[in-house]
Amino acid sequence: MKRIGWKKVIVILVAFFIVFQIAGSFFFYNLAIKRGPKDFLASNADLKVSAETMDVFLNGDWLDWVDKQKFEEMHLTSRDGLDLMGYYLPAKQPSEKLVILTHGYLGHAKQMGLYGQYYYEELGYNIFMPNARGHGKSGGDYYGFGWPDRLDLIDWTKLLTGKTGTNTQVIYHGLSMGAATVLMASGENLPKQVKAIVADSPYQSVYQLFAYQLNRMFHLPAFPLLDNMSLLTNTKAGYSLKEADALSAVQRATVPILYIHGNADTFVPTEMTKELYEKTKSEADLFLVDDANHGEAFVMDQAAYKSKVDDFLKTHLPTSNLSIDPTR
Repeated sequence: MKRIGWKKVIVILVAFFIVFQIAGSFFFYNLAIKRGPKDFLASNADLKVSAETMDVFLNGDWLDWVDKQKFEEMHLTSRDGLDLMGYYLPAKQPSEKLVILTHGYLGHAKQMGLYGQYYYEELGYNIFMPNARGHGKSGGDYYGFGWPDRLDLIDWTKLLTGKTGTNTQVIYHGLSMGAATVLMASGENLPKQVKAIVADSPYQSVYQLFAYQLNRMFHLPAFPLLDNMSLLTNTKAGYSLKEADALSAVQRATVPILYIHGNADTFVPTEMTKELYEKTKSEADLFLVDDANHGEAFVMDQAAYKSKVDDFLKTHLPTSNLSIDPTR
C-alpha cells in the first residue's frame, strides 16, 4: 500500500510539473513574444532613464523634425508573406550613402528619427526606418527579437539599393532589439552594398536575454521553462530562442562593427556587448558611455557618440561624401 501511495504521489507531482511547464510556456510566450501591449515593462526599474533622457525622448526637437519630413512609405512582402512597412527619406543632395535604422522592442520606425536627424542633417545620408514585424504598421502577430527580422533587413537592403543604385554604400544602425537584428544579419551573406554596422545596446541571444530577465524579474531558473517556451515559439513564430543568436553570427561577420553600450545598463548587461566585441570576426570597435542606462548613450553623451560614429564611418567608408558640420 505504501508503495502504491508513493507512486501516486510521484505521478501527481510529475503531472503537476508538466502542467506547470506547459502553462508557463504559454504565459511567457504571450507575455514576451505575442504581439500586444506589455504593461509589465512599465514598472521595470531596469528601464528607468534619467530625466534628461526622458525629456529628449518626449520633447526633443527631433520629434518636430520627424513630423516635418515628407517620408515615402515603402512596403515589402517578407519571405513568409507578411506585409512590412518602412519610411524612406532621400538626402537633400544626391548621395550614395544610405543608413537603415532599426528600432527596439515595442518601438516603431519613426522613433529612430532621433538618429535619423543626425544622419540626414549632419552626415547627408539617405535614411530608411523600417517597422520590424509585429511593430507599427508592419504585419505579424509576434515579435521576432531580431532573428526573422535579419532576413527582412537584408530584403529591405536589396529593395532599397534597387531604388538608390548598386553603388549605394549601406550602413546598418540598430538600437537594442534593432542592434541584435543588425548583428544577427552580420552572419549572413550580406548584399555587397553593406559596408558597416553600428550596434547600440545589443543582446547576445534571445535565450540568454530571457534567462537573465526571468531570473531578475521572476526569480525563476531558465531550464526547463525557457526550453519549453522555445519549442512553443518555434511552433507559433517559426524560430527558437537559442537559434536567435547574435554572438554566433558576429563570429562569421565580414563587415566592420561599432559596438555602443551604456555602462549603467541593467536591462541588457554591458558585459553582453563586451563579449560580442571580443568574439567578432571582422574589424570591431567598442564605445562605452558612463552613467547611461539601456538605450541612453546617444542622449547622455551626444557629442562623443556622434564623434565616435563619424570616425568609424570615415575609417570604413574612406570615399565618403559626409557633409559633417564643422562647428560641432
